[in-house]
Amino acid sequence: MLKIGVLGAGHLGKIHIKCWKEVENAELVGFYDPDADNAADVAETLGIRFFAHKEELIASCDAIDIVTPTLNHHESAMLALRAGKHVFIEKPITATLPEAQEILQYSRDHRLKVQIGHVERFNDAYLEAAKYIDNPLFIECHRLAEFNPRGTDVSVVLDLMIHDIDIVLHTVKSPVRSIHASGVAVITETPDIANARIEFENGCTANLTASRVSMKKMRRARFFQKNAYITVDYQQKEANIIRLRDYVPEDDQDLMPLILDLGNGRGKKRIFVEKPAEIHVNAIQTELSLFVQSILENRECEVSVYDGYNALEVAYQIMDKFQKIPF
Repeated sequence: MLKIGVLGAGHLGKIHIKCWKEVENAELVGFYDPDADNAADVAETLGIRFFAHKEELIASCDAIDIVTPTLNHHESAMLALRAGKHVFIEKPITATLPEAQEILQYSRDHRLKVQIGHVERFNDAYLEAAKYIDNPLFIECHRLAEFNPRGTDVSVVLDLMIHDIDIVLHTVKSPVRSIHASGVAVITETPDIANARIEFENGCTANLTASRVSMKKMRRARFFQKNAYITVDYQQKEANIIRLRDYVPEDDQDLMPLILDLGNGRGKKRIFVEKPAEIHVNAIQTELSLFVQSILENRECEVSVYDGYNALEVAYQIMDKFQKIPF
């Protein structure tokens, strides 16, 4: 039974605390939050012990779950790692690449597990769609949100787009060849809306748009590959699979078959539209459970420290393009 401590009891921290209570082979020891009033309320509401000092909490646990603001990720993670504890860090891994590199190096040298909270990997819709995604040629992602002061301590790229960067890197599995991007600060002092075009060495191109100044929420991705088009709605947790195959005369015997005429004598294609059976997964609880399993079974984390670093590296390549735009 692993003893777990949570650093941070804000909006997401509360969700993590609730989820930890349902994770097998894990005992939630308590949490730390610098806001004493909030901590007292959480302790009473959720029935969990509040530690007045993070060092005391870390010393009482086998692993630490970091759900603090991004700017505090590095300090908290290194404090836990130097105490010999395994670490789960909410996305992004850190605010800067040197900070992420230190966490990567230290955890590797001391054989400590570090998992990054790229939770969309465990979204119901993506889990189903991923079974059909094979060598995509073009990917389009839109992640739009209404303005919320929470998370605005960093660029929209680190706040929102980082989710899609991780999904794209995980799906394409090819080195990045080039990046074109632009971003605009609308409300905060850092970009609030951004677009990035990532070209990979295997020929795939991904177009990512993220905004935290939208009038409505949207979390969607579309994957285009040879004879297939796959959509993922992370918000509605729905996936659709549209596949093509060569037309055969027997297709006309089916009731109202969907036939696509390619024109100019190029033949026809039969269209199949499939909606995968819905699964119901608590994505956060799933990623926390897998973190525990990786420790107990001494295997690589599902979303490793390397994954977290790679996503952050691409995020910084995107943000570097912003600085080169003349105003």
